[in-house]
Amino acid sequence: MITPAQCRAGRGLLKWTQGDLADKAGISIVTVRNFENDKTEPHRGTVVLLRQTLEAAGVIFIDDNGSGVKLNV
Repeated sequence: MITPAQCRAGRGLLKWTQGDLADKAGISIVTVRNFENDKTEPHRGTVVLLRQTLEAAGVIFIDDNGSGVKLNV
């Protein structure tokens, strides 16, 4: 799983908008927006899909502190 902060940070590293992430993940922009703003908790599968989409683009999630991300260059 990832946190909303990790999702925002991952997008930031890639210079993606919420719309970019939504398009690449095949989900609605509202889902991304609500997750990142802590308005709703999407289904677990949706969060996994967000993580997989960001990872496929080179984002690495650092789970030891629960909130880190870096870009695989």
